[in-house]
Amino acid sequence: MVILGRGMEGRDVAAQATDILKLIETEKEGITLEKLEQIQGIGVAKAGQILAAFELAKRYLIKEDKKIRNTDDILALVADLRDKKQELFITITLTGASSLINKREVFKGTINFSVVHPREIFADALADRAAGIIFVHNHPADDAQPSEADIKLTKRLCEVAKLMGIQVVDHIIITKDSYYSFQADGLLDPNEYESN
Repeated sequence: MVILGRGMEGRDVAAQATDILKLIETEKEGITLEKLEQIQGIGVAKAGQILAAFELAKRYLIKEDKKIRNTDDILALVADLRDKKQELFITITLTGASSLINKREVFKGTINFSVVHPREIFADALADRAAGIIFVHNHPADDAQPSEADIKLTKRLCEVAKLMGIQVVDHIIITKDSYYSFQADGLLDPNEYESN
């Protein structure tokens, strides 16, 4: 009723809203401009407003339950990083059941130990009430091997995560044609770094 605003002569807004709700219940994802226009009193402008409200809800309010089960799921989520010319640092927050909560670009530019601050990274994870977190950054030079700065940063982030009770699921370095996984190399436990 709020989206419609008002009804038409001889037909109030509540009746129109009821017809729209019936259409939603029967059509689900199949609602079109044409189907909405078949409802008495709904013209092309109102039908467009209703469809726009649906699209807004789908994009920003209704979160699809996307599970992150393996490295391939992570790589699919960050495929856009492969062609970037600038280094980007992304965080992916997860529920305890490994469902995606959010994917965020946290830093842009040269990623190194002194630039990436745990407080910025974990502030969002805490706000999300995340149980797990994945770090991803790209190497535009196309060498997926971690630098000394990448290794130091990962150690530092793992230490902070452990204190906060958030599991670091992986840190992946992605290039145009390959990737490197800290998890696959067993380098997500801060104790693994004691010899470095």
